[in-house]
Amino acid sequence: MALEPAVGIAGATGLVGNEMLVVLEQLDVRCKILRLFASKDSVGELYSFFGDEVEVEELNDDSFEGLDFVLFATSAELSEKYVPLAVEAGAVAIDNSSHFRMHENVPLVVPEVNIEAVTAEDKIIANPNCSTIQLVPLLKVIDELAGLKRVVVSTYQSVSGAGKAALDELWAQTRAVFTQQEMPHDVFHNQIAFNCIPQIDILQDDGYTREEHKIINESRKILSLPDLKITATAVRVPVFHSHAESVNVETREPLTPQVLIESLEKRDCFDVYPDFHEYPMQLGVTGSDSIHVGRIRRDLSVANGLDMWIVADNIRKGAALNAVQILKALIEREVFG
Repeated sequence: MALEPAVGIAGATGLVGNEMLVVLEQLDVRCKILRLFASKDSVGELYSFFGDEVEVEELNDDSFEGLDFVLFATSAELSEKYVPLAVEAGAVAIDNSSHFRMHENVPLVVPEVNIEAVTAEDKIIANPNCSTIQLVPLLKVIDELAGLKRVVVSTYQSVSGAGKAALDELWAQTRAVFTQQEMPHDVFHNQIAFNCIPQIDILQDDGYTREEHKIINESRKILSLPDLKITATAVRVPVFHSHAESVNVETREPLTPQVLIESLEKRDCFDVYPDFHEYPMQLGVTGSDSIHVGRIRRDLSVANGLDMWIVADNIRKGAALNAVQILKALIEREVFG
């Protein structure tokens, strides 16, 4: 395959799709052809890419001819329909939706953890959930150092994870509080302004939400630890961008905070805050490529326990950057040549 492949982005006008376009240029991924696809409402919109204007086309069954790769930033329903069509047309699909993630023969990839899971035979590659992407590189390091015994994760997820309409709803509700206007409720079942909602996605019969199951099951698959004891509580918070997570781990062998800090500092994907008085916050990490890790401390309730706080930009690091990093790795390895 040529080093400058023909690339398409499906869902190019959404938050993640638009960020994919930005990241492609920032990572200097040159494309001999770039095509942008969206719904008919966006047809004709123009986006800049390396100084050229690219016009949005309507996504349809015949969109993918001549493309080497297609990045999908679409809903699970649209990905279910269009990803197989892209593969039939000869493209490799990198899908950000949840649809293919747990399919047995589809690699679920975070490049810092398991890019080697992708082979030349794989034509569909799944991008994990945004909360999973920022979690598993940290768990991978801990597992290598001391072995993971149990993981407890609580997420504090920004509204941008629910799309453009959710951003608008938080803003509209905030204004409504101060102007004593009617409170709009189109995206969330409960008020999100000045409130936290301990439900993301649909509640299941076991009391977990679908989002919580994603974090649990995807982490096990990516880490190749199918029996990992891990539980999660996912909370939507009134923050526009970036997700935070409180992470508690119990390890099989002793692991000091200092050893973990030193190991994380050697890895490019982490920004580490070793001083207890400094810690990452959602306002400060938006636009960053890193996973920000702070408040690393012993869990005083168990022999081999650690607590920490991690924050990352969910649209960038938790979605668009991960997909483009997969694409760039495959181009550089010429896996599909």
